[in-house]
Amino acid sequence: MPFDIARTRAAYPALTEGFAHFDGAGGTQTARPVIEAVSAAMTAATGNRSTAFVPGRRSLDLVAGARAAVADLLGAEAGGVVLGPSATALTYTLARTLGAGWGPGDEVVVSRLDHDANVRPWVQAAEAVGATVRWAEFDPATGELPAGQYADLVTERTRLVAVTAGSNAVGTAPDVAAIAKTAHAAGALVCVDGVHAVPHGPTDLASLGADFLVTSAYKWSGPHLAAMAADPARWASLRPAKLLPSSDAVPDRFEYGTPSFPLLAGVTAAVDHLATLDPTATGSRRDRVRAGLAAAQAHEEAVFERLLAGLAARPFVTVYGSPARRCPTVSFRVAGSAPAETAAALGAAGVCLSSGDYYAYEYFHAMGLRDSGGAVRASVYHYNTVEEVDRLLAELDRLAAAGERMAR
Repeated sequence: MPFDIARTRAAYPALTEGFAHFDGAGGTQTARPVIEAVSAAMTAATGNRSTAFVPGRRSLDLVAGARAAVADLLGAEAGGVVLGPSATALTYTLARTLGAGWGPGDEVVVSRLDHDANVRPWVQAAEAVGATVRWAEFDPATGELPAGQYADLVTERTRLVAVTAGSNAVGTAPDVAAIAKTAHAAGALVCVDGVHAVPHGPTDLASLGADFLVTSAYKWSGPHLAAMAADPARWASLRPAKLLPSSDAVPDRFEYGTPSFPLLAGVTAAVDHLATLDPTATGSRRDRVRAGLAAAQAHEEAVFERLLAGLAARPFVTVYGSPARRCPTVSFRVAGSAPAETAAALGAAGVCLSSGDYYAYEYFHAMGLRDSGGAVRASVYHYNTVEEVDRLLAELDRLAAAGERMAR
């Protein structure tokens, strides 16, 4: 069955307001089943986790349900899913924990293509103990992150390689499996930032070669929570700083404080929603999630192709990067308009895009664009349509025409 865009859009109440949302890379709209699940969890009696009474047992079930759902999304084990408030917070927890065992002479490898959440925690953890930071560079013309350079960057002293599965700036999808193979051959661990990639196609922890994989639910129709997945045995070997009375079990020992139980209900509902994107899919939830995301990916690629072609056809638009494998995300500038001005003008017309560096700090610094405002980012999600692309392009034409009139 072809991807049913009308059916898909009907699941997002916010879309009835009429905005064209090309800001999914910063956070998607929330699916109705997620809203309903959060509301139901807040309406029912819940208590802090306990086996002694029903409301406490409900909270235990909500935590376990969210772990199982994320495991199905990522191809992981539920017992290896750590839940937390954000990908940044989870990565900092991991970096501090691993970094406590590093010292002078040890090395970490980070990428200038990554979101700063998969850069700064590792840089700071290395600096705190005198370890060395080595940098993987992207091709400024294409936005590619060549995997071959890791053969020179990774040594027997490398303790960790951090790399993105999808650039939130230009969409690049590096060959993470090849990078991980190089890292593992040297005995290094691999932390993969999947925040931008996971919403746009089937994901498998083992296929990526990731020792740790982080994702954010609000990038795939869910609430503002995140998760990091790894082999439970990997977590068991790590000892994070924690409160003495808090659980020492895995994965609980990596989670600080009492979680938001209603939002965890939303995480489960979001994965269940993704499993419905292909209504013909059968089998386990993992099977249906993979099928749903594959169907959504095909739709996104078609919409994104129209967007890229439209941008390329406009001489007043400069597009950054042309990676061969990418998530449906593009950064660009409009001649004569600062990125923030472009975003504001489009926003006034009901077209929502981000501007700035979107925390891709190293990318925009290396490109020499950060100090002048970065760029404008358009990202396609599975509820976007070709009609919305045409609306965006028409607004760009109007913006360019207005600029020409002012210049006369």
